Amino acid sequence: MDEVDPAALGDVAYGIFEHLLHRELRAKGQSLHVLVEQGTGFADDLARVFDAFSADYPQLADALLSRFGSVAAIHDLLHAGEGVVPTRTTQMYWIVEDAPAIRPKAVDDELAGKWLVFLSPDEVDTAWRRVRDATAADELGISAKVSTAKPNPDSRDTRYVIYVYTADWRDEDEVMRVREALRALGVEDRIGYKRNLETFRGEYSKKGKRVTYYSA
Repeated sequence: MDEVDPAALGDVAYGIFEHLLHRELRAKGQSLHVLVEQGTGFADDLARVFDAFSADYPQLADALLSRFGSVAAIHDLLHAGEGVVPTRTTQMYWIVEDAPAIRPKAVDDELAGKWLVFLSPDEVDTAWRRVRDATAADELGISAKVSTAKPNPDSRDTRYVIYVYTADWRDEDEVMRVREALRALGVEDRIGYKRNLETFRGEYSKKGKRVTYYSA
């Protein structure tokens, strides 16, 4: 059996661990971004999640410690903006924020689609905070996500991108309501809306090929 790539194992370990941390905080009515932006420590919660993680996934826990050195180091990294601020996030390709009543896997439905907002590195952190907060307040779409500073082989340039999802591309009134809400948040340049149908088919922007369903 081939040996597992330590870097890949570390990526898997971190992804699962961060998911469990978010779940633990939500169960207490808290969120990582609020704690970080308020400067509130969460070392006890982190240690509790790591203990459970270590019991359930000992090999992944070892990979996590091998990457970061200690649980305290993970806390410090998160407190500095990892998983909260796009330009300070290097362990995950995306930061995600769901609306409160999102249906499980709604963003993967064939009827779903998303507005794509491309931003420079000096714009993305502020724009994401506005989109994230509006999504969490149920004032935007069903979910939003933003690319991060982790080098992504699928990226075509140095820009970041925010996806703002709606549940049904056929509901033009709702799609355009979300577009107007984005304008109110400062996204004034023309942007495109892409259906999941095109994404699932692997269709991407090419010269002479239109893959956006709406543009506004």
